[in-house]
Amino acid sequence: MRWRDAIDLAVRAISAQRLRSFLTLLGITVGIASVILLTSIGEGIHRFVLGEFSQFGTNNITAVAGKTKTGGAPSGLPSSARPLTLDDAKSLERLPHILAVTPNIRGNAEVEGNGRTRRTQIYGVNAQSQKVFKSTVRSGRFLPDEDERSARAFVVLGSKLKDELYGSESPLGQRLRIGGLHFRIIGVMEPKGQFLGIDIDDVAFIPAARGQELFNREGVDEINLAVEDGVPAALVAERIKARLIERHGREDFTLVTQEEMLKTLSNILNVLTMAVGALGGISLLVGGVGIVTIMTIAVSERTGEIGLLVALGAPRRTILGLFLGEAVALSALGGLLGLLLGIGLAQLIHLLLPALPVHTPLSFVLLAEGIAIAIGLAAGVLPARRAARLDPVEALRTE
Repeated sequence: MRWRDAIDLAVRAISAQRLRSFLTLLGITVGIASVILLTSIGEGIHRFVLGEFSQFGTNNITAVAGKTKTGGAPSGLPSSARPLTLDDAKSLERLPHILAVTPNIRGNAEVEGNGRTRRTQIYGVNAQSQKVFKSTVRSGRFLPDEDERSARAFVVLGSKLKDELYGSESPLGQRLRIGGLHFRIIGVMEPKGQFLGIDIDDVAFIPAARGQELFNREGVDEINLAVEDGVPAALVAERIKARLIERHGREDFTLVTQEEMLKTLSNILNVLTMAVGALGGISLLVGGVGIVTIMTIAVSERTGEIGLLVALGAPRRTILGLFLGEAVALSALGGLLGLLLGIGLAQLIHLLLPALPVHTPLSFVLLAEGIAIAIGLAAGVLPARRAARLDPVEALRTE
C-alpha cells in the first residue's frame, strides 16, 4: 500500500467520527497546553531569579567570618570566629586576577536630612564597591579612593532614599545625619530596583571605617571581590583561602563563589520547573488513556474493513501501520493545538501580569510535541497489534 493511500485512509477514519476524534484531541491538547504553560512560568521565574543575582556581576567571590558549609548574612549571634578586617580586604587586592575588593559592613540606622527622618539600610564600603557590584552613579560621584582608616564622612544615597528625603531637589553638598554621625552627600545612585523583594535603592553608602564607628564593630561583615572574566572563580578562591589562612593562622572563614551559588540555585529551580511540568503531565496521561480507548473501539467497529484488507493481500505490518498512524496523527494534531493554546495562554498571562516572568524555550516546544507523538505511538500499539492479528475469515464473517 502506498503512503498516500495509507494517509488518506487514516484521515478518512479520523474525519468519519468528528466528535469522537475531537474529544480525543482535546485530552492531548489540554495536557500539552498545561505542560507548556506551567513550564513556561517555571522557566520564566528561573531566568528572573538568576538575572536578579547576575545584575551584581557573574564572577564574584564573598568571604564571611566563621567556617560554615554555606554562606549568608551574619546571624548576629555571638561567635568565637576571628572577624574579617579592613586589613584583610586590603591584602587581597594584591592577588592576581582580582579586579576589585570591598569590605562590607551592614546595619540599620535612622537617617535624618532636609527635616525628614527615615530608617534604612546602611552599607559601609569603599570606592571599589561600585566596580564589584556593577553600580552606576546618577549624579555627583561615588566614595573617593582614600585611606580607609581616615576616610572623610561622605555618603552616597540610593535613588529611593534620595527621593524620600529630598524629593526633586538636588541633595549634593548637603549635610545628613546617620545615627549619631554627620555626613556630607556627594552622590546619588542610579536606580536598580528590587532584588528578591528587597529594595536596593533605599540604602546609603558610607566609608567602611565610618560604618565600623557607626555600628561599633571591630571587623566587617564580609569581603566582596570581583574576579576577571574568563578566570575560574575556584582557582582565585584557592588563592584567597591561602592568603587569609596565612593571616589568620587557620581557616576560620567561608568563601562563597557566585558561580557555585548560581549553579546550586539553577539546579533547585530546574527541579521546580520539572516538578510543575510533571503536574501538567498528568493531563497527558489522561489523554493517552483516551487514545487507547478510542483506538480499541475503532478496531472493533472496523473489523470487517480489516478482514477485507487482509483478504486482498495487505500485509499485517500495513494494518499495524494504519492504526498506529491514526493514533500518532491524533496525538500529533492534539499536541500542535496544545502548543498553540499553551503559548497563547502564557503570553496572555504575561500581558495581563507583566511582573510575572514567562519564557517558553524552543526546546520545550519540541520536547512537548515529541512527547505527544510518543504517547500516540505507545497508546496505539495494543489496538494496532490486535487489528493486525485478526483472522481475515472471522473478520469478514462479522461483516
